[in-house]
Amino acid sequence: MVIYNPSTMEFADLHSVIATVPVGRWVVGVSGGSDSMALLRLLVTRDDLYLHVAHLDHELRGDDSTADARFVADAAATLRLPVTSARRHEIERRIANLPANLEARCRAARFTFYAEVARMHRLDGVIVAHQADDVAETILMRLARGSGWWTLRGIEPAAQQGELLVLRPLLTVRRDRLMQYLQSIGQEWREDSTNQSMSLARNRARAILQSHPALFDACLELARACDGLCDWIDGVAPALGEVFAVSELVRRPRIVARLSAMRWLLSQGCPPEECSTEVVDRLIEMCADAASPAKRDFPGSLQVRRSRGVIAVRAP
Repeated sequence: MVIYNPSTMEFADLHSVIATVPVGRWVVGVSGGSDSMALLRLLVTRDDLYLHVAHLDHELRGDDSTADARFVADAAATLRLPVTSARRHEIERRIANLPANLEARCRAARFTFYAEVARMHRLDGVIVAHQADDVAETILMRLARGSGWWTLRGIEPAAQQGELLVLRPLLTVRRDRLMQYLQSIGQEWREDSTNQSMSLARNRARAILQSHPALFDACLELARACDGLCDWIDGVAPALGEVFAVSELVRRPRIVARLSAMRWLLSQGCPPEECSTEVVDRLIEMCADAASPAKRDFPGSLQVRRSRGVIAVRAP
C-alpha cells in the first residue's frame, strides 16, 4: 500500500465538515475504530480547539478491549493530547434505571462517562464520530421495530443530552471515505470483532444495507423527509403540561397528537427507544375512548391514569 500525505483539496469535504465545529474545549469520544480515529485526526488539524480524548472500555471482548484502550492512549500521547479512560462497569454503578438491552446499556454508560469528563475538565461538550452509514443503519433499525415518523428523522448533528452538548460533524460522510483518509495519512485503527456478530441489531442492519445498496440512499431520503415534516409539526404541536385534559389530544389531528403525546411520555421518563407508535397510540386511546382502561402501564415504569377527563402519571 502506498502511503502519501493528503492535500487539502483531496479531502476538502472532510475538512469542510470539521470546520463546522465551534471553537472551544471539547471531549472527543474515541473507541479506536476507523470512524473515531478519523474524527480525531481531522480535529487536530484545527489549531483553535482544545481536545481531550475519552475512551470507554465496554468490556465486551476481553483482551481485545484492553488493547483498544492501550491503542487510544498511545494515539493520544502521540498527538500530545490528554486522555481519560474508564471501564463500563465502573460507570454503570453510577447510573440509575439501566436499560436491559446491551446496546442501550453501552450507550448510556458511554454518554454518562463523556458528561463526567466534560464536567471534571470544564469542557464545552463531546464530539462523536457518527457518520452517514450510522444514520442509514439507525433508520433501518427504527423501521424494523415500527417506529413512527418522529424517530425517523435521523441523527441530530447537535443535541443536548441532559447537561451534555453532543456534536456529530461527520453525519454526511460515508465510512469508506473516512477509511480513505486514514490510509492516506498512514493512521492505523482497531477493528471490533463484535461488528461481525449477527446477534446485534445494528450489525444485521449493516449487513442488509451492504447487500442492498439502493436502500442506503432510500433511508437517508426518508430521514430528510421526516426531518422536514418534524420541523413543520414542531410549530403546531402543543406542549402538554404534567397534567392535561384529554381534549388536548382528542381535538388534534392524529399526526399532531402523536407528537404531543410522545413528547409528554418522554418528559415523564419513558425511554426514547421504547416510545414507539403503539405506545403513543395507547396514550391517545386513553384520551379518546372513555371506555378504555383508566389506568395503564407504560415503558419506564410509568402508570398513567385518567380521572374526570384529566391525564396524569400516578405517583409511585
